[in-house]
Amino acid sequence: MTSKANISHVRDRIDEIDDTILDLLKERLECALTIGELKNETKRAKWDPQRELEIYNRLRQKNQDVFPYKALHSIFHEIITTCRLSQRKATVAYLGPEATFTHQAGVKYFGQSADYRPLEAIVEVFQEVEKERVQYGIVPVENSIEGAVTSSLDSFFNYKVQICGEIQLPITHNLVCRSGNLEDIQTVASHAQGLAQCREWLRKNLPNIPTLPVFSTGAAAQMAANNPNVGAIASDLAVTAYDLQVVVKGIEDYQGNTTRFLVLGKQSPQKSGADKTSVLLGLINRPGALNEILTILSAKNIDLAKIESRPTKGKQWKYLFFLDMIGHMDDPVIHEACNILQQICAYFEWLGSYPRADNIDFNGGAF
Repeated sequence: MTSKANISHVRDRIDEIDDTILDLLKERLECALTIGELKNETKRAKWDPQRELEIYNRLRQKNQDVFPYKALHSIFHEIITTCRLSQRKATVAYLGPEATFTHQAGVKYFGQSADYRPLEAIVEVFQEVEKERVQYGIVPVENSIEGAVTSSLDSFFNYKVQICGEIQLPITHNLVCRSGNLEDIQTVASHAQGLAQCREWLRKNLPNIPTLPVFSTGAAAQMAANNPNVGAIASDLAVTAYDLQVVVKGIEDYQGNTTRFLVLGKQSPQKSGADKTSVLLGLINRPGALNEILTILSAKNIDLAKIESRPTKGKQWKYLFFLDMIGHMDDPVIHEACNILQQICAYFEWLGSYPRADNIDFNGGAF
């Protein structure tokens, strides 16, 4: 048998395998629709993070590292989210326009099948979720280099939403423009966080070029697409979305630059076994009030993942505190601690319990 005949035989087998995969995908979709109908009858939540985590762990063990695990996770993430969204297609608001890092985070979390709604400001994402004009929202909350995104933190006090999940997205900033030539750039536009994360590179390489803060990296990419003299600091996704050329790739000042995004909704999911609980506190004005809070958490052996203070608008020298605790509100120790905090704090709000990003992906990353 000739090598040409062998190739033809193998290709025929590949076609058979692809047909089988397609038939199984259609069958899996039918099963997901059936589960959705059964959940409707019992009024159970559509999303069960514990079940999804079990699926990923089982697949990883069964794979035994034969198929590349990052690709395996990506494939099954798209299958699982598509099947889940078939029960009810998710509408997701994000800081637009298309191809922002927030958009990219949303696609990583919900897959390609969701209905994405770009908005011009973070506060608008909170508004749309609160009014239930969308099911979910995606907002950045902190960056590993520049710290908290204050507009997101402040919005939690003004809008009644719950945190449903989190995503950690590695950030790579590209300098892009229409021509791809550095000498054509007379202005560099980006979101303020993007400019801040690349300030040293810009100072060394474009010291005489002014910068222009805009409301998102996607908006900067749009400007660059419409003006040959504007360069943008933007994502890989923006290069394709706006038909731009990369001038310099990876201009962020620090390696390991990561942004944490939160998924907003109206109801937190069931416990997955690897969760965070976020609360918003206002302290009574007395000495040692914050230390009292921390002592309560320490006594109950609760791991505090984050604490961030924000000034209370209109009240000079008054602060709200955001706390992230490891665990779920359904865990007795977290529930007991929150009951105590509610009694001793001037203000208390449970923002949500949700699966931790560091326990979602096979390699410790996020969707």
